[in-house]
Amino acid sequence: MSVSVWQADGTQPIREVDVLVIGAGVVGCAAAYFLRQAGRNVVLIEARDIALGASGRNAGFMITGLDVYYHQAIERYGQAMARELWALSTRTVRFWREFAKDGTVPIRECGALLLAESAEEAVDLEQAARALNADGIPVEFHSSDPLGRGYHAAIFQPFDGMVQPVALAQAIFAQSGAELIANNEVYAIRQLAPERVLVESRLYRFQARKVLLCTNAYSALIEPYFVGKVIPTRGQVLATAPLPQPVLETCGYSNYGYMYFRPTFDGRLLLGGARHLFKPQEQDTHDDRTTEAVQVALEAYLHQYFPEVTAPIERRWAGIMGFSCDGLPMVGCLPDKPDVGFAVGFTGHGLSFGAAAAERAVDHLLNGAPIGALDAARLG
Repeated sequence: MSVSVWQADGTQPIREVDVLVIGAGVVGCAAAYFLRQAGRNVVLIEARDIALGASGRNAGFMITGLDVYYHQAIERYGQAMARELWALSTRTVRFWREFAKDGTVPIRECGALLLAESAEEAVDLEQAARALNADGIPVEFHSSDPLGRGYHAAIFQPFDGMVQPVALAQAIFAQSGAELIANNEVYAIRQLAPERVLVESRLYRFQARKVLLCTNAYSALIEPYFVGKVIPTRGQVLATAPLPQPVLETCGYSNYGYMYFRPTFDGRLLLGGARHLFKPQEQDTHDDRTTEAVQVALEAYLHQYFPEVTAPIERRWAGIMGFSCDGLPMVGCLPDKPDVGFAVGFTGHGLSFGAAAAERAVDHLLNGAPIGALDAARLG
């Protein structure tokens, strides 16, 4: 976010900090937790407040896996990397469950369905299930629609579930022990010397030993390095009024993940997606207003697959995701600022990879540990 000279004229107080984390979504809060576990003092700053960006606007799916089906991941990245990515996703979901044990986070262990909208996608689902089973991952393939709603096939992942993502972020932050400074936009970052980074923000000028960017879709607004590597992409959602009785017990993806739905904890049906129908409008934007075209498409999906749902739509919203240029999260340090690390570019799968990416980002920033499959060096 931009900051005018009237909002910050360069006379803001200077604060000396050990490690500064920028971005208080689930990834930034997890990073603050891991940094504190490593014995560092942490200040977490955010342009708005905890989970007011994409972390609090997503569907709250704890779904293991990538943004492509598993056999396609093997073709694209190789089997060893696909296995590593799956393990990172599994580790992330396990972390969320641990953080949620404080009792304040609504969570439901209900599994997840990946559903085919076409015969062609059904073939892909069967191939994905075979590849997953061959790697010892116990998913269940259904050659017909387990929901009886007109889908062609399904994979059921029994180890997945649903969570309230804002409550999750708040619980992680509470367990981190970090200090939060909210409503504090960053507008410049400079490496002055080894372990001396100046971060200029609206409220303070920070001098930090280490800085970690967990800014996802907004990364390119802070650092030119991310231009063309992390593309801001809008996702849209609607939610009905509470239903008289539930129509669904699990969460589901269909059409290669472009459509998704779940029951909320207060009995609504939440449905999102349709971005693929309007890619030119939904890509490369930070505008988080809903659009009529996408919302009409969501309603059409609702009427097609859940025709018995007549409850009015009570809420519509949008959030800005950060899509990496190759579909994988990016972890590393800025080439010209070696004490500034980052964990960004989650491509709509922050709840699938965020905690493990934050853990690796912290270990790399503090100890130079290898990053593995998430290493942003692959992008040059």
